[in-house]
Amino acid sequence: MPCRRSLFLLLLIGVIRPYFFHFERIKVRTNFLLRRPNTLFVGQTLLELPQVDSTNAHAQVLLSKSKPAAGTVISTHCQTAGRGQIGSSWESEPGKNISLSVIFYPDFLEAKDQFQLNQCISLAVFDLVKNSLPDRPVSIKWPNDIYVGSRKIAGILIQNSLVNTQIRSTVAGIGININQTDFVTNPPNPTSLRLETGQNHPLDGLVPQLCEHLEGRYLQLKAGKIVPLRHDYLRHLYRFGQLASYLRPSGETFQGTILGIDELGRLKVQVGGEIECFDLKEIRFS
Repeated sequence: MPCRRSLFLLLLIGVIRPYFFHFERIKVRTNFLLRRPNTLFVGQTLLELPQVDSTNAHAQVLLSKSKPAAGTVISTHCQTAGRGQIGSSWESEPGKNISLSVIFYPDFLEAKDQFQLNQCISLAVFDLVKNSLPDRPVSIKWPNDIYVGSRKIAGILIQNSLVNTQIRSTVAGIGININQTDFVTNPPNPTSLRLETGQNHPLDGLVPQLCEHLEGRYLQLKAGKIVPLRHDYLRHLYRFGQLASYLRPSGETFQGTILGIDELGRLKVQVGGEIECFDLKEIRFS
């Protein structure tokens, strides 16, 4: 009889133990934030990964297997293969920066209007950085880099999945330099909140704020407030209305003045007496 009782207890422990440790792992993840974001959906589901190659890639895998809740955030303190625009890499020192992706389902937008979503996400990240650096000249460098003066503090990679003429799902990858001070890959013009202020900033306090800014701007877009969003984007656009130097893919340098964005999201630049519209790969800031 004692042998049977011991065997039963061992089997019971074997069943319970995996669930116990699974609960502990979830508990650690939900404690990642100092507070829950004050949102309806953005950040209410948070997957905090100790390490991942790319939060965008992880989000795409989730979307291929299921339909995660709208506003699901995939965040990590260690991203080993972060990506930027046009296949560029994104350097982020482990434990020092915000590296996350957010899943949206903007099926109210047609594919031709997807730059409106870019404006929305860019403004949300701008809002967070500007609130953290109220006395600094923060701006949005077309299409979606965030600058402090002439130095880059944040980058965004937006990947849309289309069905016919509609956007089915969106993964918005966001990287913000928070406490990093050394950049080993020697990017051309990086900065961070720490470099700008001389102080460390708590990541777990900034992520809920970012979620709140993202939801606010997203709901503004969903409500059809396109004109105010466009106005805010242009008001904070880097070099807007200023004569500056640019490069064509051929290496030719030219002087131009940014006038705005066309309906497809291309950059409108006055070059001499003409107005030219540029896609992402057709112009470089010098």
